[in-house]
Amino acid sequence: MLYMQFLFLLVMLYTGSRYGGIGLGVVSGIGLTIEVFIFKMPPTSPPITVMLIILAVVTCASILEAAGGLKYMLQIAEKFLRAHPTRITLFGPLVTYIMTIMLGTGHAVYSVMPIIGDVALKNNIRPERPMATASVASQLGITASPISAAVVYYLSQLSGGSEHITLLSILAITVPGTFIGLLAMVAVTWRRGKNLADDKGFQKRMEDPAFRERVETTTATSLDETLPTSARNAVLLFLLALVVIVIIAMIPEIRTLQPGTKPLSMSVIIQMMMLAFGGIILIATGTKASKVPEGVVFKSGMVAAIAIFGIAWMSDTYFHYAMPSFKEGITQMVQTLPWTFALAMFAVSVVVNSQAATCRMMLPVGIGLGLSPALLIAILPASYGYFFIPNYPSDIATISFDTSGTTKIGKFYFNHSFMLPGLVAVPTACLTGYLISMVII
Repeated sequence: MLYMQFLFLLVMLYTGSRYGGIGLGVVSGIGLTIEVFIFKMPPTSPPITVMLIILAVVTCASILEAAGGLKYMLQIAEKFLRAHPTRITLFGPLVTYIMTIMLGTGHAVYSVMPIIGDVALKNNIRPERPMATASVASQLGITASPISAAVVYYLSQLSGGSEHITLLSILAITVPGTFIGLLAMVAVTWRRGKNLADDKGFQKRMEDPAFRERVETTTATSLDETLPTSARNAVLLFLLALVVIVIIAMIPEIRTLQPGTKPLSMSVIIQMMMLAFGGIILIATGTKASKVPEGVVFKSGMVAAIAIFGIAWMSDTYFHYAMPSFKEGITQMVQTLPWTFALAMFAVSVVVNSQAATCRMMLPVGIGLGLSPALLIAILPASYGYFFIPNYPSDIATISFDTSGTTKIGKFYFNHSFMLPGLVAVPTACLTGYLISMVII
């Protein structure tokens, strides 16, 4: 019966994924209701901590966007990319990776994708090379961000079991791990596919006068807009928020309110700092609060929160109910082949389309199976597997932004532009992270 119920769980996740982020959350609500009232599973607590982290970070980042801060960051990124056009295949993914680390979400990089494609096309570089890797890099950076929901949830669950597990120790594994993964996928895709001059499909499209004119005369740029000083100030304040969070993480005494008491958890600190600095940015830049919900960061962040609300609650209810029965057999397999747990995380992420939700589902299982914190942190990048099925918003947007048509979904659906970069980056990040974790933890 448990296997049938697990199949039901997968069916609900797949059904929800067909309706997108909010659909995934509310369809999971249907699944949760059936689990409780039909299968008689006791419901667990909803993922309040993860949702609050997402809300706090998204709120601050949305105020930054409303204040013009994201456009300011975009202009800096564009100046850098246009100054090094021949290396766009390396620097394009590097820019999206850094933006995600700073903002804690990969949904803020859509505006840079047309610029990456434009720089590549104007320099006769196949746009698929930098654009597909940039899309993957934007999601890979989530597990290297100090304010992402996935990293903070890991911290909240693992720090209580060992004093060696801190925000910095987690980042000391995931940052170099994902960065090496990024370099590996760039190396693999540096000369991927045919050059534009030899691509018959592209050359045939160039025979269309309208297409040729669009390619040769259209320039995607953010440099034609003059931004107020408040946009720069908003970015500086946001960076200050990150610095403050890291300093507080490094000095537990700051988080200790009374002698002899436990320090405040970093999940609470991050929520507090993001809300506070969101307010500071709002006041200091004179940004209208009514503009905040209009941005892409706010909308995508709210969708992510709703999706995680349903997904994590439904999945956690099942695993909490089924684990006593599964634990013996799964424990033996995982203890013999620990890397199989990374495959399980990857497979769940393919269906769930959220790294935070995947971690919320799988980390308690890994802890319950007795896996070491070093291994669990090292395989954190395995929570990014949703490049496998090309239906994630950043991938779809990247395809639409590539005017050359080289970034695409193949005839057989799975032979798409994001498969090779993802299959190189994620395993490389996990392996590198594991080697580093053996030294740090």
